[in-house]
Formats: sequence, structure tokens, C-alpha cells
Amino acid sequence: MSVVNLNSENFTNEVLEENLPVLIDFWASWCGPCRMMAPVVDEIASSMEGSLKVGKVNIDENPELAEKYGVMSIPTFIVIKNGKETGRTIGVQAKEEILKLL
Repeated sequence: MSVVNLNSENFTNEVLEENLPVLIDFWASWCGPCRMMAPVVDEIASSMEGSLKVGKVNIDENPELAEKYGVMSIPTFIVIKNGKETGRTIGVQAKEEILKLL
């Protein structure tokens, strides 16, 4: 499973109405720590396929989503289950730390 690029148009369908838990990576192309986390996010997406959906929100292209979820610094990782936030962590994290959110 690949990582889904999330935006205002597909967010409700891809995240809020999704039956699986969704890990969202709020990032930006100019953010060094975000680029460091990209391979980790991709690894989680492939290793958790079928039990987790992984999406990315580019905060420069979708500032309204970052604002809605109170994202003040990036990378921010948020887990949403059944349309509700169930976990959040900010900054560079080990894969294990992100998986603990689930």
C-alpha cells in the first residue's frame, strides 16, 4: 500500500470515513526533519498494510487541515480512528515510537 496524499477534497473520505486507523504525517518539502522521517513513514505504510492506512498532508498546500488539527510544528504525526484523534507525536521519532500511537 502506498502513502495517500491527503487534501481538503479527499480528507473526509480517506480519513474520517475510513474503517482502518489512519496515521497522518503533516509535513512540508522545506522541512529537513520531515524528509528524514519520509522513509520511516513509507516503511510503516508497507509493513502495516491491511491494518493501517498512512496519509501525508503537505501543510503548505493544505494549511486549513494543519490549522484544523492544531499543527504548530512539523513533522506532526496524528492517528485517527473512527473519525477521532487517538494519538499524536511531534518531531523526529523512531518507528517504534510512532507505532506505539496505534
